[in-house]
Amino acid sequence: MSESLLSTTLGRFRLIAIIEGISYLVLLFIAMPLKYMADMPMAVKITGSVHGFLFVAFMVFLLLAWVQYKWSFGKATLAFLSSLIPFGTFVFDRKIKNDAH
Repeated sequence: MSESLLSTTLGRFRLIAIIEGISYLVLLFIAMPLKYMADMPMAVKITGSVHGFLFVAFMVFLLLAWVQYKWSFGKATLAFLSSLIPFGTFVFDRKIKNDAH
């Protein structure tokens, strides 16, 4: 990621959204199968904890972006919902990629 991406609230939100989305996919498609198919519950404990932290960070940056960029309630809700659907944060990132900084 470029330095300019981290220099704005929107850039930081986009970065955390992508990382949170990746952690969600790892939890769903790697850790959960390891827990239930390979009897490795520690995979979910570790990945779930990391994902939980990233989700909280996502919500904090969502709030900051919502306020600073004066997003509508609908857009903020869509951002939140994107975090609940696998691959959702990647789709939302494409939608906001060209928003004003």
